[in-house]
Amino acid sequence: MSEHNPRSAGEWEERVETLWASGCGDEELVVRMTALAAAAPHPALGAFELGGAFDSTGHEAEADAEYARAAAEGLSTVDPSRAAQLVVQHASTLRNLDRVDEAIAMLREAPFHADTGAAPAVFLALALHSAGRSDEALRAAIEVIEPTLPRYNRSVRAYAAALTEE
Repeated sequence: MSEHNPRSAGEWEERVETLWASGCGDEELVVRMTALAAAAPHPALGAFELGGAFDSTGHEAEADAEYARAAAEGLSTVDPSRAAQLVVQHASTLRNLDRVDEAIAMLREAPFHADTGAAPAVFLALALHSAGRSDEALRAAIEVIEPTLPRYNRSVRAYAAALTEE
């Protein structure tokens, strides 16, 4: 059976997982993921995975287009876990494309999802740093770490807030 015609959504998911784990070269990954994306059980799923393949192989412009297509095709209703990942991945791609303000806005609006945890806040700190907003970046990083501290929480929160107070 080819990657073009998996028999079920479960089989498609297995093929995607196997491809990601394969360690194949960049060109092969994109070619094979393109075929899998075309056979996806929903266009949003295919666009998301193809965007990820482009993203991980350094083709940010193509990744941006696929991520935007995944969102437009309704990934948030089809697969909330992937939709949470999409925010992080797409924002990271936008940052790499020097569209930092878009990345910051996307990450600030990211709802919490267990599958991404604090990742949106970490990527927000990176985007803020890329924008030359070091105090805001440090504050975002501290605020994501603060809840994990066994003590000093009140002081750490106050110090973080002071970084961006005028």
